[in-house]
Amino acid sequence: MGVSPDGKGSVGMTSMDLDDHYDDIFDELFDVGELGGEEYLRSFCRQTAVAFFNYYGVISHQINSFNDFIRYGLQKTFDSFGEYEIQPDYDPSKKGDGDWRHAKVKFGKVSVERPTCWAVSGGTELKMLPRHARLQNMTYSAKVKVEVELKVYTKKIVKSDKFKTGREEITEEEIVYEDEREILLGRLPVMVKSDLCWMSEVEKADCDFDNGGYFLIKGAEKIFIAQERISLKRLWISNSLQGWTIDYRSEVKRSKLIIRLEDSSKVDSIKGGDKVLNVDFLSTSIPVWILFFALGVSSDKEVVNLIDYGSTDSSISNILFASIRHADGSCADFSKQGNALNHLSKLVKATFTQIKLVKATSFPPEEDMEECLRLYLFPSLHNSKQKVRFLGYMVKCLLEAYTGRRKCGNRDDFRNKRFELASELLERELKVHIDHARRRMRKALQRDLNPNCNVRPIEHYLDSAIVTNGLLRAFSTGAWSHPSKRERISGVVANLGRATPLQTMVDLRKTRQQVQYTGKVGDARYPHPSHWGKVCFLSTPDGENCGLVKNLATTGLVSTNIVESIIDKLFDSGMEKLVNDTSSSLDGKDKIFLNGEWVGICEDSLSFAAEVRRKRRMTELPHQVEIKRDEHKEVRIFTDAGRILRPLLVVENLSKIKAFKAEKKFTFQSLLDKGIVELIGTEEEEDCCTAWGIKYLLADVKGKESVKYTHCELDMSFLLGLSCGIIPFANHDHARRVLYQAQKHSQQAIGFSTTNPNIRVDTLSHQMYYPQRPLFRTMTSDCLGKPGYPLGQNGLAPKPELYNGQNAIVAVNVHLGFNQEDSLVMNRASLERGMFRSEHVRSYKAEVDNQELQDKKRKLEDIVKFGKIQSKIGRVDSLDDDGFPYVGASLQSGDIVIGRCAESGPDNSKTDRNGAEPRDHSIKLMHTERGMVQKVVLSSNDEGKNFAVVSLRQVRSPCLGDKFSSMHGQKGVVGFLESQENFPFTTQGIVPDIVINPHAFPSRQTPGQLLEAALGKGIACGGSLKYATPFSTISVDAIAEQLHSGEMVRSLIFMGPTFYQRLIHMAEDKVKFRNTGPVHPLTRQPVADRKRFGGIKFGEMERDCLIAHGASANLHERLVTLSDSSHMHVCKECQNAANVIERTVAGGRKIRGPYCRYCQSVDDIVRVNVPYGAKLLCQELFSMGITLKLNTQQIC
Repeated sequence: MGVSPDGKGSVGMTSMDLDDHYDDIFDELFDVGELGGEEYLRSFCRQTAVAFFNYYGVISHQINSFNDFIRYGLQKTFDSFGEYEIQPDYDPSKKGDGDWRHAKVKFGKVSVERPTCWAVSGGTELKMLPRHARLQNMTYSAKVKVEVELKVYTKKIVKSDKFKTGREEITEEEIVYEDEREILLGRLPVMVKSDLCWMSEVEKADCDFDNGGYFLIKGAEKIFIAQERISLKRLWISNSLQGWTIDYRSEVKRSKLIIRLEDSSKVDSIKGGDKVLNVDFLSTSIPVWILFFALGVSSDKEVVNLIDYGSTDSSISNILFASIRHADGSCADFSKQGNALNHLSKLVKATFTQIKLVKATSFPPEEDMEECLRLYLFPSLHNSKQKVRFLGYMVKCLLEAYTGRRKCGNRDDFRNKRFELASELLERELKVHIDHARRRMRKALQRDLNPNCNVRPIEHYLDSAIVTNGLLRAFSTGAWSHPSKRERISGVVANLGRATPLQTMVDLRKTRQQVQYTGKVGDARYPHPSHWGKVCFLSTPDGENCGLVKNLATTGLVSTNIVESIIDKLFDSGMEKLVNDTSSSLDGKDKIFLNGEWVGICEDSLSFAAEVRRKRRMTELPHQVEIKRDEHKEVRIFTDAGRILRPLLVVENLSKIKAFKAEKKFTFQSLLDKGIVELIGTEEEEDCCTAWGIKYLLADVKGKESVKYTHCELDMSFLLGLSCGIIPFANHDHARRVLYQAQKHSQQAIGFSTTNPNIRVDTLSHQMYYPQRPLFRTMTSDCLGKPGYPLGQNGLAPKPELYNGQNAIVAVNVHLGFNQEDSLVMNRASLERGMFRSEHVRSYKAEVDNQELQDKKRKLEDIVKFGKIQSKIGRVDSLDDDGFPYVGASLQSGDIVIGRCAESGPDNSKTDRNGAEPRDHSIKLMHTERGMVQKVVLSSNDEGKNFAVVSLRQVRSPCLGDKFSSMHGQKGVVGFLESQENFPFTTQGIVPDIVINPHAFPSRQTPGQLLEAALGKGIACGGSLKYATPFSTISVDAIAEQLHSGEMVRSLIFMGPTFYQRLIHMAEDKVKFRNTGPVHPLTRQPVADRKRFGGIKFGEMERDCLIAHGASANLHERLVTLSDSSHMHVCKECQNAANVIERTVAGGRKIRGPYCRYCQSVDDIVRVNVPYGAKLLCQELFSMGITLKLNTQQIC
């Protein structure tokens, strides 16, 4: 990585050799007095980080990608379809070419409107805001309109001048009908806070914590998870079971090309060579020598010069000679002009014939082979001579990898990956649905191309509902189109978590790597050195997604596509144009690649790369351009989207910060323009020697060791993700505990999720009554903070929504044995004063058809309305006549929360005045659900449904069994509520709020919590040291110095303020009890759901425990008596089950009792007690023709 933690040189420094003037750079730059000393430099780094977050924010990659799609990607998507020719639906009974009409359809300019909704009352389009879509369960979307050109023509064969056209007859098109108009193609979901969103123009948003970056689909908040995908911008060398290969990848399938180094035995019986070179192109395996000659090469020597291997290795010579023999055996005289091209055409046609026998295909293309090579072989290179050179370069790379002079591609290296965000994902999904709409249009238009039909306007054929519903379905189900296969993948779209603002931000910064199988996937789950500073190496979920789902580092930034061309700037920097022949030698010239394409050469790649970097720092090139010079002296420049960048200080230009010393506020853009900070990508960072902080730069100055640092970190805590960077003393804790806090507890903590709860109707939400900020501070929380607070450090208060909890006085002590095994003893008086008190809000939804849909229904029982009826399933005392409870009503389990009824048919005995009895469709509160009615919302959505939402509020104070956690992964449940007078107290009268067991620390290895308590006590007592930033924490001695010394007592109890979080896992939501209740109608066993008053599960492991204890009577009671105890009759004579039937006895009298049909007797029938499940099994087997013999015996 080129990162050096000490003053003894770089670790992994690759090939950036600095100029001679770098030797004295520290003597020139680091006059610490002029720059204000080390403290000023640290402050400058903090201000730089604040400016970075003010400029980019934390979710800008989501919004920037969507904006890029609206500006460029949407038009590019429609342009990729080109002109669509529609053939008529031919009728074999009719003859003549002149009668048949053909059509061509072409998409033009695309326009997108702002989100609007239709007002039924006024009959007009109204501005739709995100809160409207959220409240009314609508989709926040905008209309997409496109100009479509339709031409209907007939074909006529006319004679032509053969000397001019080369043909005696040509086909002319005669336009019959032409139409060009703008039509509605569908509705596109709009990302909140993007350029299309109305909220991008307002000064104050609905919620202070809302940063946007999500979509609203039918009222639900959906987000894109960044997808890791192998980059298509570089050649891919691999050594797998298929042998050595080098791939040229492209989004167009026909442009993909693979060169293979295969064993000669697999190809032919070739003497004198072990391996040969073959090319896979247009689904055909071609000898590489034939492809060279098909592109215009005239001799074998010219091919060898183009490959330019630069070594006399005999194994390479054998491979080249064997490849020549293989090509000669495949096509005799291939070196003669035209023979190679003809043979290539035959191979492609033969392959096409084999493929067509299996499935329908459009291969080979309609163009001739020369045109195919021009269009599909390396499409970015427009000259055959340049194509030949690039093909030779690919062969050279493959041979170098085979001999160990070039590395194979690493699938887990971030340099080989790109992130797919809204722009790429929407473009891919939109293409699928536009293609579907075009196929439907072709079928409809074909019918009207018949001579007897009239062609209607184009909007009659293009159905806008296909695109609209297709996108909604993809967002709702989360099944997204695959980049290369005709299948759907999951894990692209997810619901946005709203438990805390931190969870919302973390969800928007997630990344995901798609793998075929979620089990063992090799090294994909392990951290890679290229993750340094790009993704957090701690924040990953446990379970099947461990290592596959990651989180961006705090300063991680995803690049967007740079539209402007930089080729002219590269020529100004010393790049030469690629020669347009195959005979010139490129010895001594270094290659230059732009986004994987060979664009030029240069004399000295080192000076060229330095010049390009200089232009980037002087704003002559965009800041997101990435420049890399590798060990082969090849310069690779990238301007594509999906690369991870991060800001680093440029050591060379640190002297320029003197100009910013007078300015208290400066923008990040001004730092980029001055070259003080630059955005470094994964590949370029390999060439950098990065200091871990300012103190390492200054240590070199004092030690007079000329370590050539090129860049410097803003802060080491920015290497972590958002949820890890705010953990105090995280570097002192075990990594597993930090992961627990970052991935679980921080997202389950109860805080204040939104500032607009009055205009939201979330299904479940928690709110803390008195949320607090912690006493400590970290660099991440400071830099994300809000300015304008006079009491904060430099007028900056830490971001409040990052923390969700309260500062509790925690004592480390054993308290009467009630805090064993992670249990907590809490102060009852503190809880009564309001500590950790929270509000629990649950919403219930129900919908009915509106009047228009009701009028279309024929049956009365299909019409469901809101209303109050006397219900048999619950109490309706709190309902008004409209079927809704009044605000403030107290509802308990079993009450009806929303009244709904449907009219049934008039054939029932109980009817109303209209002859129909209402049927109950009400929503009932399930077991353990209760609360006060907070609000009632009645509205309608865009699908013709009226719906109602009733929210119930419940105030919850901590009770036994509730789960709590510190910021260090020390989770525990409340085991006892102790009175305040029974707690130990200090001389100042401070009584702890929580008592934690000391045995929780040694095995968990979380001394960070003890350091947090000590630092918090010092801060509470007026100490000046407040920072607990990971990797730059203060020492234990410094913490102890700001603590007041007291008198020693007999019992040493460690006590100090610690930030604790109340988690959403509460005993009231988990408690399960039952004596008797509902059973399943089939098995007669208790139902499983807690809310349905179900039974407690007694599984196999519980059964094994009772067997081990020998408690057979208890086991029988659990599994039979208290579950599904039943009885059946068994005939002792034939050992078959006897049935209880009604039969006629002598005298004509009928009796009912057990009777064996097999023995036709009532003798020797006994009654046995069995579980009903066993009886059911016996009956089901009997229905399949399988009988069970039941052996019974008397038990004394």
